Amino acid sequence: MQTLIENVNILNPLEEIETHRNVLVKDNMIKKISSKKITTKKDVKVIDGEDNYLLPGFIDCHCHIFAKGFHKEENMANPLGIHFYNAVPHAAQTISAGVTTIRDCGSADLSFKLAQQRRLFKAPKIHLSITPLVMTGGHFDLLLPSGFDMEIMYPGFPKGRCDGIEEVLKKTREVKRAGADFIKVMCSGGVLTTNTSPEFPQFNKKELKTIVCEARANDMKVSAHCHSLRGMNNCIDAGFSSIEHGTFIDKKTACKMVKKNVSLTPTLLVHQFLYKNGFPAWDSYAKEKTAKLREVVKVHKENISVAYEQGVNILMGTDSGVIPHGHNLEELVHLTDIGMSEAEAIASGTVKAAEFLGHDNLGIIKENYVADLVLVNSNPLDDVSVLTDNDNVLKVIQDGCEVKN
Repeated sequence: MQTLIENVNILNPLEEIETHRNVLVKDNMIKKISSKKITTKKDVKVIDGEDNYLLPGFIDCHCHIFAKGFHKEENMANPLGIHFYNAVPHAAQTISAGVTTIRDCGSADLSFKLAQQRRLFKAPKIHLSITPLVMTGGHFDLLLPSGFDMEIMYPGFPKGRCDGIEEVLKKTREVKRAGADFIKVMCSGGVLTTNTSPEFPQFNKKELKTIVCEARANDMKVSAHCHSLRGMNNCIDAGFSSIEHGTFIDKKTACKMVKKNVSLTPTLLVHQFLYKNGFPAWDSYAKEKTAKLREVVKVHKENISVAYEQGVNILMGTDSGVIPHGHNLEELVHLTDIGMSEAEAIASGTVKAAEFLGHDNLGIIKENYVADLVLVNSNPLDDVSVLTDNDNVLKVIQDGCEVKN
């Protein structure tokens, strides 16, 4: 299969824009880029780019594609099948926003990856963590004081709760067995779980090092949900590859992350979105969540600005699933608010994200690279907010196939 995209301006975020280019895609790869007319076979599909802007497909480095708010009441009320069916519209909303790859930080299982590969529905490609490791009483330990356990569990999807060196070792192996591409660990309290607080670390250093050691033996990275400053330092010392959220990060810790090559996915959008829109009236824990959120919002943006100034590698991630899907590229606006240029913000969700995930042929528009492409109607380097309106995303191509037109 061949597709020819004519008359587009190629925008690789850390390079000069290439104007009036023609791009030939064969199967799932970019075969040729030229300023001259490309001669093709008769059966080629031709797309008139109309002098619009062609970007690499975006990568959301932190989302939850199965999730719809993580409301315990819904876990209790819904049949298990709803958990899977939710993924279909969520995937469509994500693709429509221009996101062709996601890194799922908990709730999706191997079924989604296989369904995407078999093209059962339009969906972003996925890097799986399956389920996060969580200590007893920690963030996302969903055993309530009533004794009811709200954690979703079924064959092929192990429970995440574990304590002590032997248990975390076994749980890391169980999650890998279930199909994980990386390991996610809840290393501090969070906003959404009752009886935990974001500023406190979770898991001890021996447990964290055990998880990293086992993951590295299988060439897997380890990611930490972590708001806590002490928790972040525990994770950096243990050898984690990334910190998610990083709310209470300071200059010293940021410098340590740069030295140790630890990336940061700040998910600025989720806190701002929840603070503005709140929680459903029927959420029994809304008041407690709002109180914690208020403290997080006060310092998050300012602290992430410090991390950026110190040179921490920042990745685009949204925590979609906690908030509605399809708003993914709004995160780019929040990244420019902390001081990043438009080009740097776009790079955090394309070339930088691809590098972090270990792809050497993804994240930029180049010959012999994967044809994940987004066509937009204006130049986001002038104003990145144009990407927040899905109507401005004219076409999305994933592995050489149009998934939005």
